[in-house]
Amino acid sequence: MRSALALLVALAVVLATPAQSARPKQQSEFQSPELILRWINGYRTNPKPDKVPELARAASALGLFRDMETAGVYVGFMAGVLEANPQRAEALITKMYPMPPEDQVAIVRAIAHSNHPQWKELLRKFSERMPARKVLIDRFVTGKQPRLGALPLANGAGPLDMLWGKYFATGSYEPILRMVSILAWSKDPNNVERLTVGSMTKLTLATNASRDKALLDMLKNAMRHESGTTRAVLTEVIDAAETFEFGRVRKDAMASIEQLKMKGPESARNTMWWGQAGQTALALGCIVAGALGHVEVGIPCIVGGAVSSAALKYMVPGQ
Repeated sequence: MRSALALLVALAVVLATPAQSARPKQQSEFQSPELILRWINGYRTNPKPDKVPELARAASALGLFRDMETAGVYVGFMAGVLEANPQRAEALITKMYPMPPEDQVAIVRAIAHSNHPQWKELLRKFSERMPARKVLIDRFVTGKQPRLGALPLANGAGPLDMLWGKYFATGSYEPILRMVSILAWSKDPNNVERLTVGSMTKLTLATNASRDKALLDMLKNAMRHESGTTRAVLTEVIDAAETFEFGRVRKDAMASIEQLKMKGPESARNTMWWGQAGQTALALGCIVAGALGHVEVGIPCIVGGAVSSAALKYMVPGQ
């Protein structure tokens, strides 16, 4: 628990100001994970792609790329910025350096997970600056490593976080539509992985839509094309967003996960890790809001998604 919640603590960047300087050095907008996420959250309403390389370097300095399980929102965001600015992508990537070899994975994944028309050429071009990442680059280029569109969403919070990152970068309907497509999983009576991810998706959509009218409008528009269980769950999401009744969504999801654990299907017995994962993810869902003291910020629940990835890793012995 201590290791997971440590991700919620602000990591200050110490900016040394020379004593003889008459003018204090201007502080960076990206001094802590919370400031970075807040900036990401507001980006789609005021895009500043020229600032993204600085954000990437700051995230690296803060250690946010060291664990790809918890870096999904940052990778997805950078991928979305490159996708939305195809003519400037190469220049933006160039300005992200210098970057330690271990953190260059984030750049590789951002390029690969973007829908940039020349994403393979960009990877090949920058491979010379990232010799330590040659194996990963080759896997993406040859199709051995799946890109975001092919990543199974049932694999955990990482792909979901990347979809949110793309939405924050572009404000586009595509990542939201993919999240809507798995809402029915929140009612799955037999598969604990799908139930958990579906419940996380339902909670994050409801919470963020309550503070984002454009997102709420997207969800209402999706109602025209959905039916069956997906439509029923989407109705619950919209209602929770409009009434701010997120507690009910979280409570229902945790009850469903607990019931499935007690029922003990084959999938649950083989993935006990996910049984605990569901409770962890949903219990931590919006804890960052309290930590920051800014419940009005639209990012808390997606931070919860990222934090849940680490929580799952550290809270279950042997994982």
